[in-house]
Amino acid sequence: MNSVTLHVKINQKEFQLNGGATLQDAIVLFGATPPFAAAVNTEFVPKSSYLQKRLNSGDEIELISPITGG
Repeated sequence: MNSVTLHVKINQKEFQLNGGATLQDAIVLFGATPPFAAAVNTEFVPKSSYLQKRLNSGDEIELISPITGG
């Protein structure tokens, strides 16, 4: 059991995750629904890497939905 708590920001809001959390864990916690793009500390993360991308306390995550319309 990992008792470490990570403090991250998702779209500028504070969240807490368990130590060892991945970007996928943060996306589930936030409740994001596709389609969206994800970046950690301004670095784009491809969807294929969400489960492998480990987070650190202080990380800033942006989940960006495409804008449609005209």
